[in-house]
Amino acid sequence: MCGEGRIQLSAREWGRLEAEFKRGPPAHGFTDDQRWISGRIKTLIGRLFHKGYTVLGVAKLLKRHGWSCQVPVRRAIERDEEAIEL
Repeated sequence: MCGEGRIQLSAREWGRLEAEFKRGPPAHGFTDDQRWISGRIKTLIGRLFHKGYTVLGVAKLLKRHGWSCQVPVRRAIERDEEAIEL
């Protein structure tokens, strides 16, 4: 498992991980929604780099690189923004 000061991703590995984020979760077999969650990122790091991070370690890694946790706002697909404004 990865703790502070132990196994870390190199700059090259981090660059590759960010590129994989841009491809999206479905490109890595996570087809139920479009969110990158810590557990998925943990799995992706293991698959790509054979390094074992904990979910907390992933959160710390992301924070170190300027990423923040986002809570998605759930909205209906049928939502009509124009009708809401009226």
